[in-house]
Parts: sequence; C-alpha cells; structure tokens
Amino acid sequence: MRLQNDLINYIRAMWMYLGLLAALFLGLHNLCKKHAVQGNEVFPVLLGTVSSGFLFVATFYLLSIFYPDYALVNGYNFQNISWQTHGFIFIKSAIMASSWVLAYQALKHLPITIVTPIRSAGPFFTFIGAIVIYKESPNMHQWIGFFLIIFSVILYSRIGKKEGINFKRNKWIFAIIGATFLGASSGLYDKFLIQNLSLNPQTLQFWFCLYTILILLVILSITWFPFAEKRKAFKFRWSIIAVGVLLQAADYFYFKALQDPDALIMLLSAIKRSQIIIAVVVGGLIFKEKNKRMKLVPLLGIMIGVFLILYS
Repeated sequence: MRLQNDLINYIRAMWMYLGLLAALFLGLHNLCKKHAVQGNEVFPVLLGTVSSGFLFVATFYLLSIFYPDYALVNGYNFQNISWQTHGFIFIKSAIMASSWVLAYQALKHLPITIVTPIRSAGPFFTFIGAIVIYKESPNMHQWIGFFLIIFSVILYSRIGKKEGINFKRNKWIFAIIGATFLGASSGLYDKFLIQNLSLNPQTLQFWFCLYTILILLVILSITWFPFAEKRKAFKFRWSIIAVGVLLQAADYFYFKALQDPDALIMLLSAIKRSQIIIAVVVGGLIFKEKNKRMKLVPLLGIMIGVFLILYS
C-alpha cells in the first residue's frame, strides 16, 4: 500500500521533474547563446538559432508524415489544427520574437551573470498572472520564496554597478526587463495553448518556430539584408545550432509538464530559474566575468527561494 502511495505521489510530481529537465537544457542554452552573440550581429544569430531548432523539430514532422504509425507509437505525432488555432500560435510567435530581439541585444552588451539573474525575475510576472488569470493560490512558503527571489535580483543590480552598469540609465537593462515581461506573458499564454486548446508539445513547437522565422525574416529584410557591411560582420558559429536544439529540448519538457492538469505555472516558472546555477557558476568561469564570488550571495538567495516554492 505504501509503495502504491509513493508511486502515485511520484507520478503527481512528474511535472516538477520535467520542469527541472527544462531548466537544465535552458542553462546550457544560455551559455551557448552568450557565445553565439559575442561580437556578432544579433538578428541573424537569432534567425539561425530559431531555424536550427525548427529543422530539428521538422525532422520529426517529416517522419510522422512518412511513418505515421511509428510516430504515433513513439509519441511524436503531430495534430491537425484549425485556422483559429494557427492564429493563437502566431500570437505566441509575435510575443516571443519581440522578447528574443530585446534579450539577444541585451545579452550582447551585458555580462551573462547580470542578464540571467534579471531574467530570473520572470516568476514575479508569472506569479501575478497565475493568481489573477488562473486563480492559482500560493501558500506562505511560496510567498516567502517569491519575495526572496525578487530581493536577490535587486542585490544583483547593486553588484552590476561595480561593473560600470547603471541600472537606471543603461538602455540594455530596460531591454532585458522588457524581454523578461514578454517572456513571462508567453509562459502564461503557454498554459492556455496546452491545456485549453489541447495542443501537444511537438505541434506547438513546429508551428511556433515556423511563424517566428517568418516574423524574423520581415525584421531582417529591413534591418540586416539590405546592408552589405552588416552581412559581412556576421560570423557563423557552432553555438548557433546548439542554441536552437537545446531550446527545443527545453521547450519540449516544459510543454510536457504543462500537459499535466495539476501543473502550476507559477511553480514551473520558478523551477526553471534553477538554470541560474549553470549560467552564473559555469558561465562566469568560461567568460571570465567579474565579481563572481559576490554574485554567489544573491544566487544563494534565489536558490533558497526556488527551494521554498518547491518545498511548499
């Protein structure tokens, strides 16, 4: 009986473990993204990462067309969706394209140990949206963890000033804050797409990537393609492909977690913040950024906040 109860509890918590897997791939994705944008043209890098991710998913899409029975058995069948659903997915693509444009520009001009912690404030917007829109009810431990994360991000802003980054005057700080808000909005929208429209992860990923590529092509046709100097300045790197593939892996596990009716978007958003360990610790060593030890203090605060939310 006890074994049966343990198994039931494990199954109920599966969406949390899927969230941790998403965080792992997101952490690796952020490291590769920093390498891809350093001294490079941002918009073509973004187009390259989304395109490589799309080709990765499209491989499974083609397999599902030529071998539908095999795809169904192995769980990567793609759904036929209405035009209205396509419209909903296009809205997500527009939101995330805007978020990525801002985030990539900020990442190019700011240290990864500053950008990633600011993006960790995403649970703030998701938390509020989850309460207002989805009526999710946090308990005392969740509130404490939530405010501890926000307070830790404020500490990062003070450390950032030691690196010559003025959080009130630096436009790239506002860019990453805007990217964070749009990313959190997309996270709330994901729950609607997955649970209300009953989309499976691979179907959402395929059409989302396709529409995002079309949006980026329009942006690049104005800001990049007409300028020969910018085209020559672009440097293709292996990390561009890695970013796209790692992001699709992270999104797949995140969307799988959201398929669980018991999954709370506010907790998933916080669990994903554990990617910061990879970005701050490993990223700080690889890119030799400043004040790594000082950044461990607010990092600890964020991790304790995430732990309190999980513990609750």
